[in-house]
Amino acid sequence: MDKSFFKVYPGALEFRRRYETVRIEAWGENGLRVRATENLSFTPEDWALSESVSHVGKVGFEGDAAFVENGDIRAEITEYGRIRFLNSAGKVLLSELYRTMTHGEDFGGSRDLHINQYFVARKYRSVSGDNYTVTQTFDSVENEKIFGMGQYQQNVLNLKGCVLDLCQLNTQATVPFYVSSLGYGFLMNNPAVGKVSFGRNQTQWSFESTKQIDYWITAGETPAQLLRQYTAVAGRAPMMPEYAMGFWQCKLRYQTQEELLSVAREYRRRGIPLDVIVVDFFHWTKMGEWKFDPQFWPDPEGMIAELSEMGIRLVVSIWPTVDMQSENMAYMADHDMLIRTNRGMNRHMECMDHAVFSDMTNPATRDFVWSIAKKNYVDKGVCQFWLDVAEPEFSAPDFENYRYHKGHALEVANCFPAEYSKMFWDGIRAEGRDDVISLVRCAWAGSQKYGALAWSGDVRSTFPTLRRQIMAGLNMGMAGIPWWNADIGGFMGGDINSPQFRELLMRWFAFGTFSPVMRLHGDRDPHTQKPFISSDGKACAPTGADNEVWSYGEDAEKVLVGFIEQRYRLRPYIARVMAQAHENGSPAMRPLFYNFPEDGSSWAVEDAYCFGDDLLVAPVLEPGVSEREVYLPAGSAWIEAATGRRFEGGQTVTAAAPIDVIPVFVREGSDVLELVKRF
Repeated sequence: MDKSFFKVYPGALEFRRRYETVRIEAWGENGLRVRATENLSFTPEDWALSESVSHVGKVGFEGDAAFVENGDIRAEITEYGRIRFLNSAGKVLLSELYRTMTHGEDFGGSRDLHINQYFVARKYRSVSGDNYTVTQTFDSVENEKIFGMGQYQQNVLNLKGCVLDLCQLNTQATVPFYVSSLGYGFLMNNPAVGKVSFGRNQTQWSFESTKQIDYWITAGETPAQLLRQYTAVAGRAPMMPEYAMGFWQCKLRYQTQEELLSVAREYRRRGIPLDVIVVDFFHWTKMGEWKFDPQFWPDPEGMIAELSEMGIRLVVSIWPTVDMQSENMAYMADHDMLIRTNRGMNRHMECMDHAVFSDMTNPATRDFVWSIAKKNYVDKGVCQFWLDVAEPEFSAPDFENYRYHKGHALEVANCFPAEYSKMFWDGIRAEGRDDVISLVRCAWAGSQKYGALAWSGDVRSTFPTLRRQIMAGLNMGMAGIPWWNADIGGFMGGDINSPQFRELLMRWFAFGTFSPVMRLHGDRDPHTQKPFISSDGKACAPTGADNEVWSYGEDAEKVLVGFIEQRYRLRPYIARVMAQAHENGSPAMRPLFYNFPEDGSSWAVEDAYCFGDDLLVAPVLEPGVSEREVYLPAGSAWIEAATGRRFEGGQTVTAAAPIDVIPVFVREGSDVLELVKRF
């Protein structure tokens, strides 16, 4: 082979031929980072690979390829630029797709690779300046299973065969890390807007505008090892604050301070445990002023003090939007703190009023917005926030028309929610607090290290939607985001007087009990309350029907309170689960194969999950049923929490599921049995 195309560095190798530069380097435990570009140099951004890691590896030449080794992973690259990855046993984990006239699928390749450009794995097409439309293509292995990539509202856990848009939307969070059943984890370390296809014939990543290809790959024997290695380089969640493990009360929306306090007092009067209550949107004067409207919230300090006496934390909604009439609009516009349009008027969202979005990729914006939030919220006692509209949610999601501080939206937009979470993480930590948690509607790779509690957005109140939340929560966990939840009952379409919705709510409540965070929320029907009128004569934002546990009748209340009490009995166990997320990156909600990778049948289960090490949870996902089948993984015996029955693993059983029971099985020998048993 011709070694003139290569340069060797400590732990790294560079290949340059025909305008392209490829760099492969050791990065973290059993990991390699790969970058490729047709520009003269790489960008300085590390994106999600933010953690300090060792860069030790072995570099050399062997046969017709150069190689970089780091622990259990090895990359080989030919003199024609084709790359493949192997584990320490010599098994090919992932290989770039090349086809030639003379060599077919052989790894070595030939000069036909440079004649038949259609068949090469890395393609660049210049679009503007030093940006390119880029595709990166790998061979596909038909029996491979793929998990992670964030949350997509679909009835699919195994993503093999799926096409995913790489963009942030309400109910969709692109987190481009996945775990493969072949024994590798893969991060596409690029926040550009694009698409990935996990096809049967090939896996192809494509981006509309970017400067380079940038990805990281790691090898391991188990999914747990792969998540541990990934979160070591991208960051891990902090230890979840104890209060967040309890019950959260929320609705669209408490209109006044007195209304919110009356709800908190009623929880205490009824003796129902409650740790968190939420002030939702439009409690502010105008979007972008980030302060309580004194007409309806006259004494935040007194409100927070009373809540604190009851043992309840207050979480306050923050939006990154700035009303055109906001007192901060002119200053932020003059100091380049707003996302801007490339063409037309600078208007981004219509929600009650016209607004633009703060540019959270700009450090100056984060500093400015935080200074206002600190003055108007933190200094009054608020230290937990709900970061809504975190995608951000453009009314017209035409990414080609927006520009951020970090670059064109097509190139950088997907990192916005991580930067949004970072603002509050940095600000609250600077106040000397270590109990940071931000409820956020979107996430990207690395969001977990900023205390981001992702939720699945404004989903509908239906049983099919409930089923999709299982997939969303599990794939978020496999993408490295262990703190996740969904609006219990769904956000839209739930009529509090409907027996059908009450059934759904009770089933969803059971699922929420065994979710990382248990939070009741929704825009409930019927909308009979008239909006309040502000002092300037303007109607305030609307509010839905009541959404407290007693709002659904005595029978439903009894069931819901029973699940809340179950949640509080589980808190010691939940604390152990969250410690694992903090220490090694393990999800709280886990696909069965995460705990039982040797059981082939567990890789196919999509309607049940493990909650930590010792609980198997099988939510009821259909109306009108009182039992369901549950697969119990081999490798353990299982105790049914509701009955005490013992089952050997490796079989499917039928579990009773009346309306007040969610089928839960405990790994035999676990001390958690005493916390969940009903027999």
